[in-house]
Amino acid sequence: MNKLLIATLFSVLPLLVSSCSDSKSDAPTPPPAQVTITATPQSITSGYDAFETTVTITSDADWAIISDADWCTTTPRGGSKGIATNVKVKLTSNGGATTRTAKLTVKSGGKELVIPVSQEARPTLNVSTNKVGFGAQASTTTITVDAYTDWSATCNADWCTIAPASGEGGSATVTISATANTTSAERNATITFKAGELTCDVAVNQYTDEITAPEGYTLVWHDEFNLPNGSMINTQEWYYDDWAPGYVNNELQRYVPGKLGDEYTAIIEDGILNIIARKYNNQVISARINTRQLWQYGYFEARLKLPKGKGTWPAFWMMPANGGNWPHCGEIDIMEEVGVNPNYTSSSIHTTTYNHMINTQKTAERYTPGAEEEFHIYALEWTPDYIRTYVDGQPLLYFANDGAGNDNTWPFNKPFHPILNLAWGGDWGGWNGVNESALPATYQIDYVRVFQKK
Repeated sequence: MNKLLIATLFSVLPLLVSSCSDSKSDAPTPPPAQVTITATPQSITSGYDAFETTVTITSDADWAIISDADWCTTTPRGGSKGIATNVKVKLTSNGGATTRTAKLTVKSGGKELVIPVSQEARPTLNVSTNKVGFGAQASTTTITVDAYTDWSATCNADWCTIAPASGEGGSATVTISATANTTSAERNATITFKAGELTCDVAVNQYTDEITAPEGYTLVWHDEFNLPNGSMINTQEWYYDDWAPGYVNNELQRYVPGKLGDEYTAIIEDGILNIIARKYNNQVISARINTRQLWQYGYFEARLKLPKGKGTWPAFWMMPANGGNWPHCGEIDIMEEVGVNPNYTSSSIHTTTYNHMINTQKTAERYTPGAEEEFHIYALEWTPDYIRTYVDGQPLLYFANDGAGNDNTWPFNKPFHPILNLAWGGDWGGWNGVNESALPATYQIDYVRVFQKK
């Protein structure tokens, strides 16, 4: 081969190599392999009890499984490419009243597969109380029924009726009515509520003593505390305060919701509500309860037996749910007594203008013989024009609306609710010290009744 031809070949060879390289870079890149995830079964449903099942998962790439609910867990939480893996899925029992759902998400190679999980609600049938008491007159009261499905109610006595007597699942208000008891004996009935396979009984008792309304008034609400011995208050009608010592009036007790440990501060025995101040470890505990309902104007009455002992401070009084800070909101004290001054019961009014912080409160006090030995009736008549309190039907305090339209002197133009409490010590109850030998001290409430104008 001559020298010129060889030189020419070597000069052209780099161009040929470069041309081949460029043609390869222009070739299309093949698409990545598509990941396929399969799950068998593709969804999970269960009843309300704890449940366990298996899901088989296979994927073309390594994978992980994630649950969005802590009541739904998986084992294992992932697997390897191409290997069918049995995943154990565990559900805790559903104690709620509604169906709950979760998602199991399988993630693999940038792809996701969702496995929906659904767990039924536990069947429920609850009524707000298991016992209803009436006086001898024709009476009505309401209770709440909560059921997981359609429900019905029947009564085994024709003098007692329920309306409505059936309903759909959910919450409903039921009115129980009793005709007048004209017999000389107490009568009893049972209302049976049924939802699916669940049943719930409510005992109805009607007494021979008629509840007498003041002239011009009618009974609109009452609690006779006629529940089985050992019951606590009906929390559909009342609620507890839960306060540390010193929260109000420098009082020494801790208010607890009816019970601390095994020690009760509010318990019903023989148709009487007992509010008890007692020593518990290194503190004194007691109870303060409030009606859930509020009323504007009316006649409010309670039959009470007061506790004994230096340091006790029982009260039956009223406050609004709103209306600003104390004393601007207004306060009506129907009955107060302090054990350091036994059997002297008082009524007071507090407003911005008239309150004990500036020694202008409107107060009336009376010696009530036997207030700590026997039951007496304490009442309030509250109208748009005046407030008047009574002890055993005898007037005690009178406070008139001055007609100025000023909340500083008459904030009593909005709904208030009754309150019962037993304080220990504090600015008034402990003004001359306390005597812990008086503990436990018991404040007894036979009934609370509310009447309003017809």
